[in-house]
Amino acid sequence: MRTRKGHKVYPLTVAQKFHLYYLPFCPTAAVLNIGTSLTIEVELDWDLLAKSINKAIVRSEAMRVRLAKDKEGNWYQYVVDPEEQKIEFVDFSGGTMEEAEAQMQKWTTVPFKMQDAPLIRIVMIRMPDGFCGVYFLAHHMIVDAQSLIAFLKDVIELYCHEKYEGVPYPKDMASYIEQLQKDLAYEAGSKARQRDIDFFQKEIEKGEPIYNGIHGTDKLEAARKMFGNPNLRTAFNASDDTKSALDIFHLEEEPTRRLMDFCEKYHVSLACLLLMGLRTYFQKMNGFEDVSINNAIARRATLKEKKSGGTRIHSFPIRTVFPEDMKFIDGVYAIRDKQNEIFRHANYDPTAYFAYRSKLYPQPHAGLTYEPISLTYQPMTLQENGLTQLGDIRYKTKWYPNGICPQGMYLTVMHRPEDNGLDFNFEHQVKAVSREELEYLYYYLCRIMFKGAENPDLTIGEIIKLV
Repeated sequence: MRTRKGHKVYPLTVAQKFHLYYLPFCPTAAVLNIGTSLTIEVELDWDLLAKSINKAIVRSEAMRVRLAKDKEGNWYQYVVDPEEQKIEFVDFSGGTMEEAEAQMQKWTTVPFKMQDAPLIRIVMIRMPDGFCGVYFLAHHMIVDAQSLIAFLKDVIELYCHEKYEGVPYPKDMASYIEQLQKDLAYEAGSKARQRDIDFFQKEIEKGEPIYNGIHGTDKLEAARKMFGNPNLRTAFNASDDTKSALDIFHLEEEPTRRLMDFCEKYHVSLACLLLMGLRTYFQKMNGFEDVSINNAIARRATLKEKKSGGTRIHSFPIRTVFPEDMKFIDGVYAIRDKQNEIFRHANYDPTAYFAYRSKLYPQPHAGLTYEPISLTYQPMTLQENGLTQLGDIRYKTKWYPNGICPQGMYLTVMHRPEDNGLDFNFEHQVKAVSREELEYLYYYLCRIMFKGAENPDLTIGEIIKLV
């Protein structure tokens, strides 16, 4: 049994290797940083909060993961024993909100030391607006959005259990190592893996997708001209500079409620409606009925997966070929059925997917793609998960960009804690996409979704004309 510093070592999972896949193309390792703050409108007991944070780290193996490299240069991981940590405290109350947020933004751009070092940083913060809480920075190799939310929820519940009468002690977190061993057993040549390979290879063999640009076929035409191939179906979506910005558009509570009501009535997830909206936008702009979008899958179907921490996201293209005479609602249902199929096979290695696709449809140059955008919908919020004991106490969450984006455009849609409205977070390469272009996309995406939700029997072609 191989060990490091007395701890058993494990290989990386596919989800972890995926992060290392794009790391060499970025100027700094901060591309793998996830920074967020959670603040509550209440004066906190800082000693108790520090104890609760330490206790949550004890309860979560994933927060104690360390990475190391072997002689051949391959990364592996191990979990260290818990030890009491001094939790930093920063009082921002003497300055402005802009100054406080600028400082946390700066923290988010500082890369972690990857070898044999902690991969999280937690700072207790008092903000200028009187809210108090934590800034949490983690390495994407050990955390994704869902495990981050689950960890912060655990900190809050541990704190509330000690602080307030009648708040129950939170249920145990699940074992990261146990989940890791399951993933590694799958990858070691299981029957399930073979079924997944067969499924995705058949999907890819159905035909070559085509690139759809944010404002039409200009990038596709430029690539066709560059390579002297009028039938080329890919284009360059990203720029040669990974410097990124985060532009956020807010959808209010009432219109959000209308979209959620539509989803409830027709038994579909909001992710299906978002995908239908996006693909219809690209169909409108490019004139192709064939649209492919990258879609992130959390892979947390079971309670153990939800509570085991770590990073579990796999991302696959969802390709739709919808004629203009297809009804909007039928498109939404077709996406739901396709998503359900993909979910059943989502343990498959995304890099193997892209490798097989580029082998089947060879491209004249690296970096050409079919997908103009990646979508993540984050249904999990602290409002439903963890702050119920606090009654009507207001709280805020904020994400801080790390300044680097390996792809042209990435959309994360999340529910706002203040009012449960939607935030559309566009992280994008500054050189690849402008804020004005994103505003245009967001405006038409919303128009398409509302028009479709209000008139689900309209055809795609009718909606395209009406918006």
